[in-house]
Amino acid sequence: MSSHIKQRLALEMFWPTFDPFLFCAFHDDRFPKGNGKLGPDASLSGRHIGQDFQGKDGWRMYHGSKVPGFPAHPHRGFETVTIVNEGFVDHADSMGAAGRYGEGDTQWMTAGKGVQHSEMFPLVHDDQPNPLELFQIWLNLPAKNKMVEPHFAMLWNEQTPIVKVPDAAGHEVHIKVVAGAYTSPTGTIAEPVAPPPDSWAADNENDVAIWIIDLDEEASWTLPAASKGLTRALYFFEGDSAQVDGTEVSIREALVLDSDADITMKNTGSKSRFLLLQGRPIGEPVQQHGPFVMNTRQELQQAFYDYQRTQFGGWPWEQSDQTHGLEKRRFARHSAKGEIETP
Repeated sequence: MSSHIKQRLALEMFWPTFDPFLFCAFHDDRFPKGNGKLGPDASLSGRHIGQDFQGKDGWRMYHGSKVPGFPAHPHRGFETVTIVNEGFVDHADSMGAAGRYGEGDTQWMTAGKGVQHSEMFPLVHDDQPNPLELFQIWLNLPAKNKMVEPHFAMLWNEQTPIVKVPDAAGHEVHIKVVAGAYTSPTGTIAEPVAPPPDSWAADNENDVAIWIIDLDEEASWTLPAASKGLTRALYFFEGDSAQVDGTEVSIREALVLDSDADITMKNTGSKSRFLLLQGRPIGEPVQQHGPFVMNTRQELQQAFYDYQRTQFGGWPWEQSDQTHGLEKRRFARHSAKGEIETP
């Protein structure tokens, strides 16, 4: 193992993360064609409906019964960053906000003092398969921001920088910059849309970076050094083989790196894809139970009490698994009576 790779970890569906990150799920579902009602045109027999995570036939219904996904559920005390590389997500929440996003879009939601939301995966194509690939990343909030007002922002694909960097042999590397500015070797700075105002990522001193790195066949690239004392993890999620800091690494592997070192990456197989999660640790106690992340057990108990009492504003939608119709357009509405935003 190289001197700059501190740890190597195997990846399953739920990936190991490090402060300030709490959780990362990689959803990779090869859904069949749709049935005209946004669900799969396939039998659901043999699936554990309501809790289908087994990956039968290469896809899952998750907590959905007709449409795959996650019907209404609460959160408090952290943020969700949902990056959809392929496919679509239908969002609805207790603030009356709604949206359909995908095909490269990111939704960044600050749960703060409490919100309910649903995340359904509509199968919009009835004449072809509906592949879905997304990351859901949980980013912690510091104690001073645990109880801020809920907020959600759309980082549309069209607004998200993708930097193309040729290596010495002319092979291309693409860096999609979801959070944390990237400075190219020529000095060009790629700055993404700002994260929500109460996010740990909103302060540049915290060096939060969320990048998707694609290396073409035989491409090489150097991940530039950042500040000392950050957590920095590189997740190899697609490809055949690669080298990181001179070490052969395997697909579905996480590498924990020194944050203040340049790290050379080389693709030694077909196109290789990596996710980078980096940030300054918050360094506070974490107490988590299911959808709530607080600092103390007492705060966790209060979160459950508050949810039972208020339902975090209730659920204003007809269905707990709310979807937004057969039309394939992407949109967002940030409140019950807000204007429609489109890419």
